[in-house]
Amino acid sequence: MNKTEVTKQILAIGVIPVVRATTAEEAMRAIDAILEGGISVLEITMTVPNAFSLIEQVTGRFGSDALVGAGTVLDAETAKSCIASGAQFIVSPALNLDTIAYCREQNVVVMPGALTPTEVVQAWNAGADFVKVFPAGAVGGPAYLKSLKAPLPQIELVPTGGVSLKTAADFIRAGAAALGVGTDLVDVKAESSVITERAKQFVEIVRQARQT
Repeated sequence: MNKTEVTKQILAIGVIPVVRATTAEEAMRAIDAILEGGISVLEITMTVPNAFSLIEQVTGRFGSDALVGAGTVLDAETAKSCIASGAQFIVSPALNLDTIAYCREQNVVVMPGALTPTEVVQAWNAGADFVKVFPAGAVGGPAYLKSLKAPLPQIELVPTGGVSLKTAADFIRAGAAALGVGTDLVDVKAESSVITERAKQFVEIVRQARQT
């Protein structure tokens, strides 16, 4: 899948589950449940033990049925290892210009983290494909995102942190290109059926919110 196709799939699904777990087995169980719920985009964070191997395992097992990204990528060296493992997009909680530059060289979608208008614009001007607004919930949630989008309508923003079943629709209506969703969806302690049902709910919420 090329960069354009990756971007289109992220926009089409509109939900990026952030997979954090204490073991790779725990993460894989959650991934199975997420895919069963109709979300084919996944962000496997570097905080998962053996994250590189897990990325390889997921991409090998699901192929084109799953779009696998790497999260919590803090530098270009880590991005390099993630891409070598099969990651098709790179996400960071912070702004690292070297990481953006490397991903651009490799023609890989990159989503750096930013919070202030200055950081958001800096990330976009450096070549980010999306800008992760983090931690969105801690600084005003949908209202803050809407304030950012007013002067910056051209920037594809992905709020993360504070995105839940209750707030998802408001974030979409505020102008989010997609939503980064953590424990409200990827609760690795929950039953698989619960994760699957939540995935279905998020997909439907995004679909309906985009129509209003």
